[in-house]
Amino acid sequence: MAQPIGSLLVITLLVFVPSCLCGKTTGSGYLFPQFYDHSCPKAQQIVKSIVAKAVAKEARMAASLLRLHFHDCFVKGCDGSVLLDSSGTLISEKRSVPNRDSARGFEVFDKIKSALEKECPQTVSCADIMALVARDSTVLLGGPSWEVPLGRRDSRDASLSGSNYNIPAPNNTFQTILTKFKLKGLNLVDLVALSGSHTIGNARCTVFRQRLYNQSGNGQPDVTLDQSYAAMLRRRCPRSGGDQTLFFLDPHSPTKFDNSYYKNLVASKGLLNSDEVLFTKNQASMNLVKQYAVNNKLFFEQFAKSMIRMGNITPLTGSRGEIRKNCRKVNH
Repeated sequence: MAQPIGSLLVITLLVFVPSCLCGKTTGSGYLFPQFYDHSCPKAQQIVKSIVAKAVAKEARMAASLLRLHFHDCFVKGCDGSVLLDSSGTLISEKRSVPNRDSARGFEVFDKIKSALEKECPQTVSCADIMALVARDSTVLLGGPSWEVPLGRRDSRDASLSGSNYNIPAPNNTFQTILTKFKLKGLNLVDLVALSGSHTIGNARCTVFRQRLYNQSGNGQPDVTLDQSYAAMLRRRCPRSGGDQTLFFLDPHSPTKFDNSYYKNLVASKGLLNSDEVLFTKNQASMNLVKQYAVNNKLFFEQFAKSMIRMGNITPLTGSRGEIRKNCRKVNH
């Protein structure tokens, strides 16, 4: 039976509609996973292979790369600003308190960008590379996968003050952390799920020392921290000195992306204050922690959804921003 032309047109259009219209951005156009299918079809394969080599060399790198995406998106949106070095009047976000002495993995982005510039010059943005790298890093350590919406462009500036004030800090109160998430269009579920990325990676003694010795300014340790765990931490994190000594955020399975982070919180063994408050300061948050602690599948599903939501924070699209040739500096 012959179909009217109108029906054929609708069917044809449906075939070419991107499978993930992941929320309209503040610029013109949408982010969608097929963005580079024609302009740079090997882009995702190139990113994945370089990330895989870096993580095979050092498992900790996966956590460092994932963290950079988070530290990028929370400042001015997911625009690759965290990758910029200081130059002229531009002050790098790498100098901020959350990034100084801890942000790392920039050379991995250098390698990826260099390979992509050879394959398809000035096509794939550094901001999109960051989103792909975050997904690939998660998968490489056994975490969930998701289709990454693409089409972001790169910023021409950075914000040191935004990096200092917008990124949740280890000693922030629960309410302050939640407010910082809400200001970016994220909610309590996103907060609890994305905090689960602390199932991998390390923290420095200096960011949790107050919990061991002087949590409330009264010279007493944090009562919400398991005391035998605290005693073990004190052995390598003294009252003074050893600031940069590294500790696993999840000592149970430090290089495996799983739900043991939540099991640690339930057992009062969350390393950072910003981790443990998810279990001790809010009923709705506590309930989610309990659910993820017993249901890895549920955690994985929500983590993937929340990563897509975070990757959607005010990206530059259309003609705004640029496609940097070198992720460390703006084009001239």
